[in-house]
Amino acid sequence: MLTRARKRLVAAVGAMAALGGLTMAVAPEAHAAGQTEYVYSASMHKNIPVRIVDGGGGGPKPTLYLLDGLRAPNNTSGWLQNNTGADRFMAGKGTNLVIPFGGGGSFYTDWERPDPKLGVNKWETFLTRELPAYMKKNHNSDNRRNGIAGLSMSGTSALNLASRHPGFYKAVASYSGYPTVTFPGFTQGIQASVATMGGDPNNMWGFYPAGQWFQNDPFLSANNLAGDYVYLSSGTGLGSKFDSSINPTSANFNPVKFSQMVPLEVAASVSTRLYIPRVAAVPGVKLTTHVTPDGDHWWDYWQENFRQSWNTTFRPAFF
Repeated sequence: MLTRARKRLVAAVGAMAALGGLTMAVAPEAHAAGQTEYVYSASMHKNIPVRIVDGGGGGPKPTLYLLDGLRAPNNTSGWLQNNTGADRFMAGKGTNLVIPFGGGGSFYTDWERPDPKLGVNKWETFLTRELPAYMKKNHNSDNRRNGIAGLSMSGTSALNLASRHPGFYKAVASYSGYPTVTFPGFTQGIQASVATMGGDPNNMWGFYPAGQWFQNDPFLSANNLAGDYVYLSSGTGLGSKFDSSINPTSANFNPVKFSQMVPLEVAASVSTRLYIPRVAAVPGVKLTTHVTPDGDHWWDYWQENFRQSWNTTFRPAFF
């Protein structure tokens, strides 16, 4: 008989193999704050649309970078499509909010090679060099008080970028991310996710276990977060306070939604729980965790987590 831990790992392996399967409809943008600007990326040879909510005021300002999920569209962001209100929430808080568009399937990293489907991906260069330079020039970012946050795919990315660039970010948040990149099952899930978007995962970090896989595992580089503020959240996949249709005992149970939203959160819960004691042991880390007994892989929870992380993590790090 499988132990409870082994059952969770088996569930995670199965879930991660389908990580790219979330295809639910989204609502149109409504009452968005800020403006969309086009930032040229020399590394990717194109303009990247970016929604920017300027923090206002005359002095240098902190900047919070907010990343999208696996299916990030090129002309907007899930943070805007799904009425999370993240842009409106940040208005007037004295902090630049920066939401890049695009990056679907890229894990917001620098790929080793161009991909026939996903093109040239140099998101790490864009997010840590090109975009901050633009923000300093055009929105008075001080490039000293930086924060980064993401959900699902980009929860992994946010922790990876913060770990790979110690000192550049003062705070980082992962909502339902997968920070155990080279753990059994999770590597295969990431490869399957890239493939779901039409990309070749071997073009990203090379042929596992060679290439750059271990250099892009937040679990292995957690020591680089020493002194930072860190926020980690996930649900368990065991029901949702927002949506009864994923509860198998509910009269309006929807098995399709269940298969799309629950296994992914089970895997995120396993990965996040494995990562928490690792980062908690890092000297000087100011850690906030929010692992709930319920929760599915959807924007209702990420909206709630984002606002909580502002209060517990980003605002204390910036001011």
